[in-house]
Amino acid sequence: MNDPAITPTLEEYLEMASHCRVVPLAVNLVGDRETPLTVFEKLAGDDPGFVLEAVEGGERWARWSFVGWDPAFILTSRDGKAEISGIDLEVPPGNPLEVVEELHRQFSIPQMPGFPPLYSGMVGYLGYDCVRYVENLPDRPPDDRQLPEMLWHFLGGLAAMDRFTQNITLMRNIYVGEDPESDYREAVDRLSEDMTRLAAPLEYQMQPVAPDLPPTPPFVSTFTRSEYEAAVVKARDYVWAGEVFQVLPSQRLTVPFAGDSFDIYRALRHINPSPYLFYVRSPEVEVVGSSPELMTRVRDGTVYSRPIAGTRPRGATPDEDAALAEELLADPKERAEHVMLIDLARNDVGRVCEFGTVQVDDLMVIERYSHVMHIVSAVSGTLRPEVGPVDVLRATFPHGTVSGAPKVRAMEIIDELEPVARGPYAGAVGYIDFSGTMDTAICLRTVIVAEGTAWVQAGGGVVADSQPDFEYEETMNKAAAPLVAIAMAARD
Repeated sequence: MNDPAITPTLEEYLEMASHCRVVPLAVNLVGDRETPLTVFEKLAGDDPGFVLEAVEGGERWARWSFVGWDPAFILTSRDGKAEISGIDLEVPPGNPLEVVEELHRQFSIPQMPGFPPLYSGMVGYLGYDCVRYVENLPDRPPDDRQLPEMLWHFLGGLAAMDRFTQNITLMRNIYVGEDPESDYREAVDRLSEDMTRLAAPLEYQMQPVAPDLPPTPPFVSTFTRSEYEAAVVKARDYVWAGEVFQVLPSQRLTVPFAGDSFDIYRALRHINPSPYLFYVRSPEVEVVGSSPELMTRVRDGTVYSRPIAGTRPRGATPDEDAALAEELLADPKERAEHVMLIDLARNDVGRVCEFGTVQVDDLMVIERYSHVMHIVSAVSGTLRPEVGPVDVLRATFPHGTVSGAPKVRAMEIIDELEPVARGPYAGAVGYIDFSGTMDTAICLRTVIVAEGTAWVQAGGGVVADSQPDFEYEETMNKAAAPLVAIAMAARD
């Protein structure tokens, strides 16, 4: 077999390096024997890395999966102060969003026709409380966990897996230094090592299939049931008073966990496959999720949003499932809530798009997942040429489906009702490419793991006719799949 061709060549790279700070080096491989799980285990091992996997859906939402390892550096922030680890690089001034924006501006890259949508940039999360760098929300609840409010891996090694061609684009990002030719040869050597590791077989022990899913593990919540229902009543009172149309309180569930968080990811992708599956492993925290909902996508000059609102549990039989879907679509409360969030998404997207280009592409369709079904719509618009991906995040963050409307007042009420800071929950997780492409999901159906503890958080939209007992049960339905995944990982 011939050695695979590396793109760009040394001569092409040296020309790119003369005017760019980051250049990706790539080789295309047949990847039909690999999955994102095997690639991650072979190339990341036990070190920091990530998986962004598309399991469910067609080409429009689920073509690419990405695996990263050996990050060039990691950017985190706490209490408004950003830090960089893994490289000698000065942190730009400003709040965390401004730091991300400035680094995105500094790391210029060449356009690479034919490359996957992600080939440079950063992967990680922007926690819910980063909204405080966009809006004035002074009454932040206490941050009892002290997790990073944002965390980004700047890409080193990357595998882009095309689920339709079954090919893998294996990449190394070169951060151009004082000796570009030496940088290139070092990256070629690393790519060669990556290919060798990828070709090696994995050693693992086959496990029998368990006859049943385990029950949800015992947990401690930030609310008792009666306290959560009282919070729903208080939120509903604000709606009745005309201060908001909707507000989304949530509760956080705590479970002791001493296992491997990657096993939670394996379980979650099995029992709750979703358009956005993600696993981000760092020294400080691990984020494991199967989100149904797009936060914001920017691709080829178009901005996309997909509001999800309206939830029912799955039926035990096909007939019951169909009846529940019909009842959900006919529910006036659910329809009114969903229409309001479509309008909010149109308004948010419109802030960064050309006038007259925002449209609703899909209107109120049912999407089904392992434990629940939702009403989903899709909104898009043409991005203004002077607007960058961080501008889009500022305009749309957090998504209205995790805050309510009007957004600022709804978030003030959330600060009043919830006893602790949300952390990564209800924020954004995904990637921002240096080319300007961005794809982020809302951090939902997610397990956060740190220091022997796993946390699951879930909420629901409160409107004028919400019933407290129903709203509590909705949070439990949403938390079910992540909780079961924790139990499955602990059982293994």
